[in-house]
Amino acid sequence: MDEEQPRESDTPAAPATADRPASTVEPDGDPSWRVTLYAAWVAQIISIIGFSFVMPFFPFYIRELGITDPRLVPIWSGLVMTAGGISMTVAGPLWGMVADRYGRKLMVQRAMFGGAVIMGLMGLVSNVYHLLVLRLLQGAVTGTVPASIALVSSVTPRNRMGYSMGLMQMAVFAGSSLGPWVGGSVADRFGYRVPFAVTAGLLACAGVLVLFGTRERFQRPAAHEVQAAHSIRSLLRLPGVTTLLVVYCALNLSATIVTPIFPLFVERLLHTDAGAASATGMILAITGIAAAGAAVVIGRAGDRRGHHRILVAATAAAGLMCFPQAVAHSVGQLLAVRVVFGLAAGGMIPTMNSLVAGLVPRRSLGSIYGMTAAASASGAALGPLLGGWLAASMGLRAPFVLMGAMLVMLALMVQWRVATPTANDDPDPGP
Repeated sequence: MDEEQPRESDTPAAPATADRPASTVEPDGDPSWRVTLYAAWVAQIISIIGFSFVMPFFPFYIRELGITDPRLVPIWSGLVMTAGGISMTVAGPLWGMVADRYGRKLMVQRAMFGGAVIMGLMGLVSNVYHLLVLRLLQGAVTGTVPASIALVSSVTPRNRMGYSMGLMQMAVFAGSSLGPWVGGSVADRFGYRVPFAVTAGLLACAGVLVLFGTRERFQRPAAHEVQAAHSIRSLLRLPGVTTLLVVYCALNLSATIVTPIFPLFVERLLHTDAGAASATGMILAITGIAAAGAAVVIGRAGDRRGHHRILVAATAAAGLMCFPQAVAHSVGQLLAVRVVFGLAAGGMIPTMNSLVAGLVPRRSLGSIYGMTAAASASGAALGPLLGGWLAASMGLRAPFVLMGAMLVMLALMVQWRVATPTANDDPDPGP
């Protein structure tokens, strides 16, 4: 349960100073951070299973809603997926500032319960235009990943940040692996509308777990502290923050280029639409399992060897594994390459989140992760649109080539432009 005002017997906040306002609560030495971490981890798995439950058949659902022209299906898939990213780009920083003002746990509940309502409504739409509007609302209301990351990072000791971020990213990958597999099978058996109802139920369960299973000793800051500490301008002045936001955008842009056409690519390799949704789900599931295992291992390695070095290596390896996907001629070939791709991709996001957590004060974690969510969403908004257009004009293999080239260039950008934090870079040292 939340504790809005900690008792005197609870771990006290660090003394107020010019660099640390009284609202900051240091988690170091308080074992309850593990309880919150593991509860948020399970809730994140459940919520991602829900969101990814519908991904394997999204293009097929659009086709069922009346878009039957083969040239228009990838374009509409890109538009629908882009819509959520556009609205999240605008809403992410605003929700982040609300989190720092009123608490991060509240924002996780908003994302999960709000997502339950919207995803349930998606299964009731009668045309693609209604689906597009709901995707816009989904992007504006949800955002369980940045909200959960902000909550967990605010209670985790600095020297365990890589482990915590890796575990949370493992939840994303694990949910992304189980959701498409089961969701695709349910869609093939019961139709494309039933999985949306299942998603709504899963998100509601995840919200209940966060409500009763996590703890946040949050002290509401004074108005002058909010204005001084959480403004976007003040965060952008911190060294390395602007460059990392660009990296977040570029990373998600490249990673989502193939999203709208991946089910269609699998369908092409199968030479039939029978079982295409379940086959897509199976491939995404195995990729996610590989990435989930890698996320925790790489997160721990980053705590010991430095997150910057790990990020460069993982991003370059993931990029190189995109080119064999473009020339795959069977589902088996595609699956084999995707496993290696998943192992490399598993290390990118947790190392990014750990780098960010080392650059900003704890009191501003909600705001900074709201900004990273906006940067990620802007890339994720452009990626599917670009991928859908590229597939329509140059074929379904072209997006994989562009994805690989962008990831390799991004690895070089991180190597040259992102500074390596040192042990003395912690903005909130212990008292």
